[in-house]
Amino acid sequence: MKTRFIPLLAVLALVAGSTHALAAADEKLKAAAEQEKAPLIETLRDMVMIESGSSDVEGLKKMADFTEGRLKALGAATERRKTTAGVGADMVIATFKGSGTRKLMLIAHMDTVYQRGILASEPYHVDGTKIFGPGIADDKGGIAVVLHALKILKDAGWKDYATLTVSFNPDEEVGSIGSGEIIAELADQHDVVLSCEPTAASPPAKNDSLLLGASGTATGIMKVKGRASHAGAAPDRGRNALIELSHQLLQTEDVAKSIPGTQLNWTTAKAGTVRNQIPEDAEAGADIRLTIPDGIAKLQAAIDAKLKTRLVPDTETTVNIVAGRPPFVASDRGRALAQEGQAIYAEIDRKLDIVEMTGGATDAGYANRSGKAIVVESFGLAGFGYHARDEFIDTNSIVPRLYLMSRMLIEQGKKK
Repeated sequence: MKTRFIPLLAVLALVAGSTHALAAADEKLKAAAEQEKAPLIETLRDMVMIESGSSDVEGLKKMADFTEGRLKALGAATERRKTTAGVGADMVIATFKGSGTRKLMLIAHMDTVYQRGILASEPYHVDGTKIFGPGIADDKGGIAVVLHALKILKDAGWKDYATLTVSFNPDEEVGSIGSGEIIAELADQHDVVLSCEPTAASPPAKNDSLLLGASGTATGIMKVKGRASHAGAAPDRGRNALIELSHQLLQTEDVAKSIPGTQLNWTTAKAGTVRNQIPEDAEAGADIRLTIPDGIAKLQAAIDAKLKTRLVPDTETTVNIVAGRPPFVASDRGRALAQEGQAIYAEIDRKLDIVEMTGGATDAGYANRSGKAIVVESFGLAGFGYHARDEFIDTNSIVPRLYLMSRMLIEQGKKK
């Protein structure tokens, strides 16, 4: 197979004046992508059968063993790097050395949101062009695109890069709490980072896409201190923290609507320990999304102003906002790269959309934090149902996504 695809690189390296030659080269690359479709599906099945929730140390080790073995087979030097927080699972970092000048990086994640035993109720199965399984789209499809695009390029003898780094982390679904800083550090050493989260399938999306923006995250913690008393004999002597918590939740529920680029949703709450006692403590948690750099400060100020109005006297309420993953907002260079992706899709008569922003959060935020590298998101497979039941990928996306990743790497390697 190797000798069959070597001419592809020679043709792609020709000056762009020969449009006929370029079309012929594209057809060869497309044929290589079509040849990898069945092996990619096998890889997907193997990975889905490894349950790898973010807290599943055993499953994450199996995923790290699997992906490291595949990357070694492709010729990479590999490293297992311990995450700095969380359950202590390993990142897999692979390095390829080439003969070019550009430094390229691919990122995806090995963990899923699902708990151990999910395969019993949500098994891997095929229904027409859809393949179902926990984590199959988010993000084992992204890992599969990386592995099989690199296989296509290895068979073609492509080495037009100085360094090509692959990073697979084990904690993206819990905010990359132990890998985010490592991803940011690695990204700053590269010219281009392609992040391989999934693109939305149809429905709801009409076309495959690339993503230029994703929310940052933060956690809000509201605590109310009241006073305990007997709920039957002396309720008036107490200061009900649960009632005050409810009041403050209602006061602050819409506070983010006045601050563009922020979103706040109270999602958890707890109060009291026994039925017959006025609760002296209550607590709530919020999911916060941000697309502006000063969003936390603005939210904190707006919430603190609301907290001054109390319903239950002699209670004290505080809200603390803890920053998580930074927002991802692509640069003009990132937008230009996504537009190159549109042109690549057009070569195979497919339309590629550019999505400006999603409420989800991804590791592109860490990769893009300093602005040194060009970062674009969603080079994974088309799928849907992530973080829910019936997660699937659409097999019709496999060839176009392999073609896109392979062509994109080739074109980025040419640049100086």
